[in-house]
Amino acid sequence: MSAKVELFRADQLLSRFGYCSRREAPSWVKRGRVSCAGGVVLDPRLRIDPSQTSVDDLPVEFPLGVLVAFHKPVGYVCSHDEGDSETIYDLLPSSMIGRIPAVTTVGRLDKDTSGLLLITDDGALVHRWSSPKKHVAKVYEVTCEQPIPPACTEIFASGKLILRSETEPCLPAQLTITGEHTASITLVEGRYHQVKRMLASQGCTVTALHRTQIGNLKLGELPVGEWKVITPVDVDGTP
Repeated sequence: MSAKVELFRADQLLSRFGYCSRREAPSWVKRGRVSCAGGVVLDPRLRIDPSQTSVDDLPVEFPLGVLVAFHKPVGYVCSHDEGDSETIYDLLPSSMIGRIPAVTTVGRLDKDTSGLLLITDDGALVHRWSSPKKHVAKVYEVTCEQPIPPACTEIFASGKLILRSETEPCLPAQLTITGEHTASITLVEGRYHQVKRMLASQGCTVTALHRTQIGNLKLGELPVGEWKVITPVDVDGTP
């Protein structure tokens, strides 16, 4: 996410940041609801700086774009589809919703998986961290119904494991067994249900899955269902 200031027409700013529709925006401006650098803006065409703008006397939130770390609870899906069950977007503030482009997750976590998610409205960051070519490491804590065979450590690290219905082997993954039924696993790719399928190939059924880290960013003590603002540097060390 760039720190470069982008100027917007006052009416475009209102629709871009989710305050109202493009059709409604000019009347909002003409009624004096927008201020910039302390002065009321009455011309919808005037180009203004979001970081110095207030709407109805409240500063524009996330003026340079949204990038947050979010602690996803179990039971929520990573979808905007209202036909699905409860979505993570129900847990986000209104200032993140309705923006153009819409906020989205960098990759997804299953409904029954908890842990760290990155949420942004920056498409370049989504590509940067979700592209298989980038090899951004992701760390998961896993619990299985059956005891985890010690041989899994070598099998996963070999880079030779081929999952059912696929032809390309998984990239090497680091598995550290932490208990008879528990382990930590680090992946650098994000195939469909990959952790569950890798362990299923070794006779283990995953009963709980929790992501604790993406790149350099750790979930830490962030409470379940809460979010915090981050920067790209927090994730991969690059501004």
